[in-house]
Amino acid sequence: MARILVVYGPNLNLLGEREPHIYGRESMQQINAKLAEFARREDAGVEFFQSNSEGAIIDRLHAARQTSDAVVINAGALSHYSYALRDAIAAIQIPVIEVHMTNVVARGEFRTSLVLAPACRGVIYGFGANSFLLGLRAAIDLVSDGARTPKPEAR
Repeated sequence: MARILVVYGPNLNLLGEREPHIYGRESMQQINAKLAEFARREDAGVEFFQSNSEGAIIDRLHAARQTSDAVVINAGALSHYSYALRDAIAAIQIPVIEVHMTNVVARGEFRTSLVLAPACRGVIYGFGANSFLLGLRAAIDLVSDGARTPKPEAR
Protein backbone atom coordinates (compact mmCIF):
# COMPACT_ATOMS: atom_id res chain seq x y z
CA MET A 1 0.00 0.00 0.00
CA ALA A 2 1.34 3.43 -0.96
CA ARG A 3 1.82 5.79 1.98
CA ILE A 4 1.45 9.43 0.91
CA LEU A 5 2.04 12.52 3.03
CA VAL A 6 0.15 15.69 2.03
CA VAL A 7 1.79 18.86 3.33
CA TYR A 8 0.17 22.28 3.48
CA GLY A 9 2.30 25.35 4.11
CA PRO A 10 1.64 28.81 5.52
CA ASN A 11 -1.89 30.21 5.42
CA LEU A 12 -3.42 27.13 3.79
CA ASN A 13 -5.21 26.35 7.05
CA LEU A 14 -7.43 29.30 6.05
CA LEU A 15 -8.60 27.77 2.77
CA GLY A 16 -12.29 28.38 2.25
CA GLU A 17 -12.20 31.77 3.95
CA ARG A 18 -8.91 33.21 2.65
CA GLU A 19 -9.47 35.07 -0.61
CA PRO A 20 -12.20 32.70 -1.83
CA HIS A 21 -12.30 34.50 -5.19
CA ILE A 22 -8.76 33.16 -5.75
CA TYR A 23 -8.61 29.90 -3.76
CA GLY A 24 -12.24 28.82 -3.77
CA ARG A 25 -14.59 28.04 -0.91
CA GLU A 26 -13.41 24.54 0.00
CA SER A 27 -11.70 24.29 3.36
CA MET A 28 -8.53 22.30 3.95
CA GLN A 29 -10.67 19.80 5.88
CA GLN A 30 -13.02 19.37 2.91
CA ILE A 31 -10.09 18.87 0.55
CA ASN A 32 -8.58 16.35 2.97
CA ALA A 33 -11.86 14.40 3.09
CA LYS A 34 -11.87 14.13 -0.71
CA LEU A 35 -8.23 13.06 -0.75
CA ALA A 36 -8.81 10.47 1.98
CA GLU A 37 -11.74 9.00 0.04
CA PHE A 38 -9.70 8.87 -3.17
CA ALA A 39 -6.78 7.24 -1.35
CA ARG A 40 -9.10 4.65 0.19
CA ARG A 41 -10.48 3.74 -3.27
CA GLU A 42 -6.88 3.42 -4.54
CA ASP A 43 -5.85 1.27 -1.55
CA ALA A 44 -3.38 3.91 -0.42
CA GLY A 45 -2.76 5.50 2.94
CA VAL A 46 -2.73 9.27 3.26
CA GLU A 47 -1.60 11.50 6.11
CA PHE A 48 -2.06 15.27 6.35
CA PHE A 49 0.20 17.92 7.87
CA GLN A 50 -0.16 21.69 7.93
CA SER A 51 2.14 24.28 9.43
CA ASN A 52 2.73 27.98 9.13
CA SER A 53 6.33 27.36 10.19
CA GLU A 54 9.09 26.60 7.69
CA GLY A 55 11.10 24.67 10.29
CA ALA A 56 8.16 22.44 11.23
CA ILE A 57 7.60 21.59 7.56
CA ILE A 58 11.28 20.72 7.13
CA ASP A 59 11.18 18.53 10.26
CA ARG A 60 8.07 16.73 8.97
CA LEU A 61 9.71 16.13 5.58
CA HIS A 62 12.77 14.67 7.31
CA ALA A 63 10.52 12.30 9.26
CA ALA A 64 8.63 11.36 6.07
CA ARG A 65 11.68 9.60 4.66
CA GLN A 66 11.01 6.88 7.26
CA THR A 67 7.21 6.80 7.12
CA SER A 68 6.05 7.78 3.63
CA ASP A 69 6.58 6.59 0.08
CA ALA A 70 5.87 9.99 -1.49
CA VAL A 71 4.88 13.55 -0.58
CA VAL A 72 2.41 16.00 -2.10
CA ILE A 73 3.24 19.54 -0.98
CA ASN A 74 1.75 22.97 -1.35
CA ALA A 75 4.29 25.09 0.49
CA GLY A 76 2.43 28.32 -0.20
CA ALA A 77 4.70 31.35 -0.44
CA LEU A 78 7.67 29.25 0.74
CA SER A 79 7.64 27.73 -2.76
CA HIS A 80 9.00 30.99 -4.13
CA TYR A 81 11.96 31.58 -1.83
CA SER A 82 12.73 28.78 0.64
CA TYR A 83 16.04 27.23 -0.30
CA ALA A 84 16.05 25.44 3.06
CA LEU A 85 12.80 23.69 2.11
CA ARG A 86 14.20 22.94 -1.36
CA ASP A 87 17.25 21.32 0.24
CA ALA A 88 15.04 19.24 2.56
CA ILE A 89 13.08 17.94 -0.43
CA ALA A 90 16.30 17.05 -2.24
CA ALA A 91 17.63 15.26 0.84
CA ILE A 92 14.77 12.91 1.65
CA GLN A 93 15.08 10.61 -1.39
CA ILE A 94 11.35 10.02 -1.86
CA PRO A 95 9.25 11.47 -4.68
CA VAL A 96 7.76 14.89 -3.95
CA ILE A 97 5.02 16.44 -6.07
CA GLU A 98 4.61 20.22 -5.73
CA VAL A 99 1.06 21.49 -6.15
CA HIS A 100 -0.58 24.91 -6.26
CA MET A 101 -4.26 25.69 -6.55
CA THR A 102 -3.80 28.71 -8.79
CA ASN A 103 -1.80 29.29 -11.95
CA VAL A 104 1.07 30.74 -9.97
CA VAL A 105 3.07 31.93 -12.98
CA ALA A 106 0.12 34.08 -14.06
CA ARG A 107 -0.23 35.80 -10.67
CA GLY A 108 2.70 38.15 -10.47
CA GLU A 109 6.39 38.21 -11.13
CA PHE A 110 7.58 36.95 -7.72
CA ARG A 111 5.38 33.87 -8.06
CA THR A 112 7.01 32.79 -11.34
CA SER A 113 10.04 31.52 -9.43
CA LEU A 114 9.38 28.08 -7.95
CA VAL A 115 12.58 27.26 -6.08
CA LEU A 116 11.27 23.87 -4.88
CA ALA A 117 10.42 22.64 -8.37
CA PRO A 118 13.91 21.49 -9.43
CA ALA A 119 14.05 19.16 -6.40
CA CYS A 120 10.54 17.77 -7.02
CA ARG A 121 9.44 14.99 -9.36
CA GLY A 122 6.83 17.29 -10.88
CA VAL A 123 4.69 20.37 -10.40
CA ILE A 124 0.92 20.69 -10.83
CA TYR A 125 -0.80 24.07 -10.70
CA GLY A 126 -3.89 25.92 -11.77
CA PHE A 127 -6.65 23.37 -11.06
CA GLY A 128 -8.00 24.67 -7.77
CA ALA A 129 -8.55 22.05 -5.09
CA ASN A 130 -8.22 19.42 -7.81
CA SER A 131 -4.50 20.21 -7.94
CA PHE A 132 -4.19 18.23 -4.70
CA LEU A 133 -6.14 15.32 -6.17
CA LEU A 134 -3.97 15.33 -9.30
CA GLY A 135 -0.88 15.44 -7.11
CA LEU A 136 -2.12 12.52 -5.03
CA ARG A 137 -2.89 10.56 -8.20
CA ALA A 138 0.64 11.24 -9.47
CA ALA A 139 2.20 10.24 -6.15
CA ILE A 140 0.27 6.95 -6.01
CA ASP A 141 1.26 6.20 -9.62
CA LEU A 142 4.93 6.93 -8.88
CA VAL A 143 4.90 4.58 -5.92
CA SER A 144 3.10 1.88 -7.92
CA ASP A 145 5.61 2.25 -10.76
CA GLY A 146 8.57 1.82 -8.44
CA ALA A 147 8.80 4.12 -5.43
CA ARG A 148 12.04 5.84 -4.65
CA THR A 149 13.03 6.14 -8.26
CA PRO A 150 15.66 8.83 -8.72
CA LYS A 151 14.64 12.46 -8.76
CA PRO A 152 15.74 14.75 -11.52
CA GLU A 153 19.11 16.39 -10.92
CA ALA A 154 18.34 19.44 -8.82
CA ARG A 155 20.17 22.61 -9.77
